[in-house]
Amino acid sequence: MNLIFMGSPVFALPSLEALVNHPYRVAAVVTQPDRPRGRGRKLLPTPVKEYAQRENLPCLEPANLREPAFLKALEVLKPDLIATAAYGKILPPALLALPRLGCINLHPSLLPLYRGAAPVQRALMEGAPETGATVYLMDQGVDSGDILLQEAFPLLPGETAGEVM
Repeated sequence: MNLIFMGSPVFALPSLEALVNHPYRVAAVVTQPDRPRGRGRKLLPTPVKEYAQRENLPCLEPANLREPAFLKALEVLKPDLIATAAYGKILPPALLALPRLGCINLHPSLLPLYRGAAPVQRALMEGAPETGATVYLMDQGVDSGDILLQEAFPLLPGETAGEVM
């Protein structure tokens, strides 16, 4: 299977590592462009880009997912599936339609609960007894689409969002 992986922060790394260490071909990694971070506001790569470089995976950093040159670069790769985890932007229809098997996403909540940004933080703020992770087939909505897999786990008293993630 020919895959494209899209992700940016540390949260996305276990998913990318699992795909790289499986019998799939990760044809390319797509991540957010380098951004200024830290006290010195130095231009730094995302953790996903750093991993892709260490593993010699082609890495794309489009400023705009609708750029024709970016879409053409992915089309040439003939992906069977696009897998995302915390990429940080909504995929446009042209990108969703590109892979023959569709696009899947790992979302850190038990969808349909806590769609959108900061689902772990929202679960903690509301005092939810549990949260979890959902893998779903993406459609044009925000964190909507057919659920493929879910796993729940309890939230422990005093846990932080970082610990839960």
